[in-house]
Amino acid sequence: MKTNHIYFVILLFLVITGVKAQQDPNYILYRYAMNIVNPAYAGAEARTEFAANIRSQWSGVEGAPENQSLMASTFLGKKVGLGVSIVNDKTFIETQTSLAIDFSYKVQWDDVSNIYFGLKASGNSYNVNTAGLTTFGIDSDPSLMNIDGGFTPNVGAGIYFQNRKLALSFSIPKVLRHRRLEQEGSSAKLGSNKIHMYLMGAYDMQLDEKLLLKPSAMLRYVENAPLSIDLTLALNYNEIFEFGAAYRWSEGLAGYFLINLANDIYIGYGYEASLESALATTNNGTHEIFLKFRL
Repeated sequence: MKTNHIYFVILLFLVITGVKAQQDPNYILYRYAMNIVNPAYAGAEARTEFAANIRSQWSGVEGAPENQSLMASTFLGKKVGLGVSIVNDKTFIETQTSLAIDFSYKVQWDDVSNIYFGLKASGNSYNVNTAGLTTFGIDSDPSLMNIDGGFTPNVGAGIYFQNRKLALSFSIPKVLRHRRLEQEGSSAKLGSNKIHMYLMGAYDMQLDEKLLLKPSAMLRYVENAPLSIDLTLALNYNEIFEFGAAYRWSEGLAGYFLINLANDIYIGYGYEASLESALATTNNGTHEIFLKFRL
């Protein structure tokens, strides 16, 4: 690995596990990957859906975060939704894979509005290569040897309001805390998962028969970390093509497009550039590929 990459990976480690404390990935196309964070979305479309998302953060940097997600959801009867998701995440010396099952229950608010209540039951497999810390000159606590890489359970909950134009979502996908690597100063120690809270709002405005303007915002709160805010503005043409631009407050700029190829098969691509000078000059940006089809 090149010397400049070594120094950058050290910075990357400090940023992810120390300063920002962000442990779960952010998505450029978050509006289309909400099943990952909110179980109430399961079955909200009243159709069977399958989706996949591949995210490569800070491309070109060895050890940078990589994430692969698979999602499926369907509606059972008139009120119950069921969803399944698999998320694989790798960052620096950490690797984790989670499997989640979502249940949602629909309550009709009025003739055009519904509220969905969701529960998430998940399990997570976590592994960390503590020997890799010495390669980058990071001290490690002996307690790190006690990290169990086995399967740990978790639970989460969410609520989702939806009508023809407005969508509001709030969720805490993981409530229980389990042990994992944590950065403190120049040392690594045994820590725990941070609670992540997600608040999303979206409003679709019909400009004419074929054009739909889709502003949205996503707020993420993580313990001991600054509030993360995504502001997105997208334009959809006749449910065939959509492109959007996004601003992550003080962190980055992003753009994406989404195409309906045929018969409800969607493919999308997103690109994000960092606004932080230490990151902007040492990587090739963040890339995201999205695929979805409906039955």
